[in-house]
Amino acid sequence: MKVQESQVSQANSLENDELALSRSSKSVTEIQAWIVAYLAELLEVDSDEVDVKIPFDRYGLDSSAAIGMTGDLENWLGYSIDPTLIYDYPTIESFAQHLTEGF
Repeated sequence: MKVQESQVSQANSLENDELALSRSSKSVTEIQAWIVAYLAELLEVDSDEVDVKIPFDRYGLDSSAAIGMTGDLENWLGYSIDPTLIYDYPTIESFAQHLTEGF
């Protein structure tokens, strides 16, 4: 039994290491660019018109759009994101910075 517990513990440790690596695999710039492109497509505007320092709510991002965006961002990043984080980090710049720092 102790051998199996040790193997499970090692497997969990490897999964945690892989998760940490995947979280750090995207830079702030890459995450910002992804969010800018997402919002530009959603709003049907050029990416140049999306400012990373303007709060999400100024772009009309409501709760359902926030859930959609964070769901797609989760898929791209490879880890779960709480959709309410955009209220704690209300700009693209602050949100992307938080996502690169880990939780």
